[in-house]
Amino acid sequence: MSSVAKNPVARHNYEISETLEAGIVLSGTEIKSIRNGKVNLKESYAMIKNGEVYIYGMHISKYEQGNIQNKDPLRTRKLLLNKREINKLIGLVQQKGYSLVPISLYFKGNFIKVELGIGTGKKLYDKRQDIAKKDSQRKIERALKSNRNF
Repeated sequence: MSSVAKNPVARHNYEISETLEAGIVLSGTEIKSIRNGKVNLKESYAMIKNGEVYIYGMHISKYEQGNIQNKDPLRTRKLLLNKREINKLIGLVQQKGYSLVPISLYFKGNFIKVELGIGTGKKLYDKRQDIAKKDSQRKIERALKSNRNF
């Protein structure tokens, strides 16, 4: 599994309780563009519509050597999940506050997969607590590292 793109704000803005892997429907020029690393997940999100899961806001740049086959960079793309997984997602999303957030995009063999996170939005004070924990952890690691050098 080689990661192509990550969503940097997913774990910062959401408390992810569960993740799952989904395939994605893409055209040939989109795959070539993803192989070149021209993809951005920062403002993307997933929704369930008519019993199918779609990803919105995922930007895949147009392939430079492409022609008329190039697609719109921000078009809606269908995610490939089986019926049991979709029904589970419908049950979770209908609960108050749960959202579907794309966390990362990666290759699994020759296929491109999306890691979807199911979670609730964090409040501002939760984000501050997480930053404070990371900061204190860094200070502890620095102190331990400086003590080892003696």
